[in-house]
Amino acid sequence: MPVQDASRTSAEIASQPDTWRRAAESAASLTDVLPRRGERVAVVGCGTSWFMALAYAQLRECGGHGETDAFAASEFPVGRAYDRVLAITRSGTTTEVLDLLATVKGTVPTAAITADPVTPVKDIADAVAVLDYADEESVVQTRFATTALALLRAHLESEGALPAGVRPMAEAVADAERAVAEPLDAGVCGAEQFTFLGTGWTYGLALEAGLKMREAAGAWTESYPAMEYRHGPISITGPGRVAWVFGPAPKGLADDVERVGGTFVDDSGDASGNLDPLADLVRAQRLAVLVAEARGYDPDRPRNLTRSVILDDSDA
Repeated sequence: MPVQDASRTSAEIASQPDTWRRAAESAASLTDVLPRRGERVAVVGCGTSWFMALAYAQLRECGGHGETDAFAASEFPVGRAYDRVLAITRSGTTTEVLDLLATVKGTVPTAAITADPVTPVKDIADAVAVLDYADEESVVQTRFATTALALLRAHLESEGALPAGVRPMAEAVADAERAVAEPLDAGVCGAEQFTFLGTGWTYGLALEAGLKMREAAGAWTESYPAMEYRHGPISITGPGRVAWVFGPAPKGLADDVERVGGTFVDDSGDASGNLDPLADLVRAQRLAVLVAEARGYDPDRPRNLTRSVILDDSDA
């Protein structure tokens, strides 16, 4: 099946190798924003940004850079002690993020990664990194989120704090170039249901893949830690349904999926030529666009969504 380039979302997905490369090159210049070794850090966001926070928190803590928690901004435990609160917010206008930063301002150093240099987060956070080259016209987030994670991952790499088995960003970029070009399996594109799985930092990627499919295509998707799949979720697996694993798959899981007639997808996580898990997320983004178009949906105009959630007092 050929790569689809018609939508704005598709063009933004295809640009990710370049935006990741730029982010990796800029990591060394953002020392006022990025966490320092040994700091106890909380990373917050909403939706896609929260899932990237989850992935980064696992990478940072497992790499020995410092204790790291990730929260949806609305669920942040105000009063818990941290050395830094880092927010990820594409628009810089999301109500829950701004409210949280305002609440903790003056009690803990705050920083933000955003795509827009002229939004309220610039005035509330103590330090801000602007990834304007990764901003998007699309409502559905793709390249900003992955570029923010690429920046954070490159910083860990520069500090010698990448966990064992996580590839350098240069290799991830090369894998992303493959991910935007290689055909997707027609059987996967035609499936009726998708379950995305991950372990450690890739669980955040699995959550994000599921969200992309729901947002763009209105698809039936679920996401779980990979070892939880056998504890109930496998009951929905069968012909025409996909189990897609980011990173190394638990032993025997492929056999379990295939035994009940499901389609197993595992194309990341080791040094044998497979894709870096973050690059594999690019494939899942492309899948979301293809499924949306096959169902007659416009991926650039997802149902019931806006670019940023801005609440008034009656909504909060």
